[in-house]
Amino acid sequence: MRRVLITGAAGFIGSHLSEALIARGDAVTGFDNFNTYYDPAIKRANLRTALGSDRFQLIEADICNEDAVLAAFASVKPDIVVHLAARAGVRPSLEDPNLYHRVNVIGSQHILDACRAHPVSHLVFASSSSVYGGSKDVPFSETNPVMRPVSPYAATKRMNELQAHVYSHVYGVKVSMMRFFTVYGPRQRPDMAIHKFTRMILNGEPIPMFGDGSSARDYTYIDDIIQGLVQAVDTPFDYEIFNLGEHHTTTLSQLIEIIQKHTGEAAVIQALPNQPGDVPITYADISHAQELLAYQPTTPIDEGVRRFVAWYRAERLG
Repeated sequence: MRRVLITGAAGFIGSHLSEALIARGDAVTGFDNFNTYYDPAIKRANLRTALGSDRFQLIEADICNEDAVLAAFASVKPDIVVHLAARAGVRPSLEDPNLYHRVNVIGSQHILDACRAHPVSHLVFASSSSVYGGSKDVPFSETNPVMRPVSPYAATKRMNELQAHVYSHVYGVKVSMMRFFTVYGPRQRPDMAIHKFTRMILNGEPIPMFGDGSSARDYTYIDDIIQGLVQAVDTPFDYEIFNLGEHHTTTLSQLIEIIQKHTGEAAVIQALPNQPGDVPITYADISHAQELLAYQPTTPIDEGVRRFVAWYRAERLG
């Protein structure tokens, strides 16, 4: 039985990964500070299933507290670390870039230092498709130099990749960086488009559409992300970067149509100008993950949204 430490374990992705690893017999320690980016009660609810297992324990602490991070590593002695904790979101990072740097860069430095002080088999580290910035070279490949991020959030994620490369090269910490492409599904953060649009359409509220609806995203269903993450947990590399996406794009207008279809309600559109920090397209080349991780997404956007709406009705509407 391997010991896996997951930072950000109470979040959307972290809670699903915790359950997947517990179910197959791993001992999981969740590390989370339950910050107020969104309602902490939602995060506690995310962990209901994990907390019911004797193979799960929870440490409530902040990655920005170096002493707490080192103490957790010393106590748990993890074999593998999955670092998901971060301040997320492009638009909020425009309002408070210092917070994003402190949590995402300095906090992640503490995780890397702990991996050095208490050697682990390897570290699986959450990056983001945001690092590609406004690149028009699609689909996005890991060989893209990603030199021009367009938001503070994206910049912190690129810094994380560089930090991790240094620790791999100099200190021998094995690291896999996972560039997630717009993850959605049950427990998705309330501020993300699919969750937010579903809620607003069902409440009869106008939904904000930034730009003309032509911006496109590679939406990735949570089950597919978890499949890729579990493979990364099982497969150490000296240093690799992987795109985890669906290798399919959906425009904003198409997304709204799909949500209308599965809610059975018409959307009221509030047309707004493009937002600073937004990019016109994200589109993952997943060949590298397919080759080295046997990654194979299986959930098209129509089916994923259908599942999300069914979950939302059951969880939020009773």
